[in-house]
Amino acid sequence: MNPFPLILSSPSGGGKTTIARMLLDRREDLGYSISCTTRAPRNGEVQGQDYHFLSRDDFVSRRARGEFAESAEVHGNLYGTLRSEVDRVFSAGRHVVMDIDIQGARQFVAAYPESVLVFLLPPSAETLLGRLMGRNTESPEAVLRRLKGARDELAAVGSYQYVVVNDALDQAFVQVASIIDAETVRHRRVPLLEDRVRQLVDGLDREITKYARAT
Repeated sequence: MNPFPLILSSPSGGGKTTIARMLLDRREDLGYSISCTTRAPRNGEVQGQDYHFLSRDDFVSRRARGEFAESAEVHGNLYGTLRSEVDRVFSAGRHVVMDIDIQGARQFVAAYPESVLVFLLPPSAETLLGRLMGRNTESPEAVLRRLKGARDELAAVGSYQYVVVNDALDQAFVQVASIIDAETVRHRRVPLLEDRVRQLVDGLDREITKYARAT
């Protein structure tokens, strides 16, 4: 198998994190890239398991050296995905699952052009609004930011290879899993395909010659 990154994006509340976790729990051919962040660990979080917790200076230095496949600043903290983490999962023969926003996806695809992009779409505007506003714990300014962010993300749907409507969670999971299976066997992802085909053709030619002589 020739592993590739699977990028899941959606507006806030679209289900990308939930489906990513379901995929990782149910499939052995997938692995997760541990992200880096400059924020402080929360209660129960483990260094190198939940995140790689870095100082801001260390993060900025690594980014300057080109070590990140994607990075962004969110609410004053830096987040990013190290190329070495992606390669670690690849070296185990597994696809990398990424649940990231559209800005991160654009950066990641520039670093890994073989990425498969899946956009998870809510079934209706009412459902999306309900998910965005259902917490009832955020200020009007925060809700406005979330609404504008969702609008911007929806405008990027056309740049994704696949769109899955997340109406029923289990059904959406099955569709994303089917995408992984289909992409795994696509001819450009089969390693040494030309060599394999040539060997098969050579074998057939030998048999054809043998049978031609016998007739």
